Amino acid sequence: MQIKKYKDIQVGDEAIYTRTITEKDIELFGKVSGDRNPIHFNEDFAKKTIFKGRIAHGLLTASFISTALAEKLPGPGSIYLKQTLIFKKPVRIGDTITVILKVIEKNDEKKRITLKTTCINQKNEVVLDGEAVTMILTTISSS
Repeated sequence: MQIKKYKDIQVGDEAIYTRTITEKDIELFGKVSGDRNPIHFNEDFAKKTIFKGRIAHGLLTASFISTALAEKLPGPGSIYLKQTLIFKKPVRIGDTITVILKVIEKNDEKKRITLKTTCINQKNEVVLDGEAVTMILTTISSS
């Protein structure tokens, strides 16, 4: 695991993370979050809504942004401070979601990194858009 330094991250840097939504993902997210909304779990109910079928939890999709930030850019040792989310389209079981991160600003005084966060599906449709603010942890010497 390589921890990046603040100075090594530049405006314009990008990273991607891809994941396919499964039935198990929805079940586990519902258990962990306590969100058992029938739009996620009951096909008969969901068919009668504007979505015409079950959809994944919005925050399940958003959680993939957290994964991308922690694992890709800025990567291990970073802390997620803030996120804006705009849900654009529903995500369904079987959809492949790609998170695209792009560094759009660095705040040298506070050592904060702002990233554009976009999630697209396998049809190249934006399903979630937003911005995240992160920082990279520095270790404290014990001497």
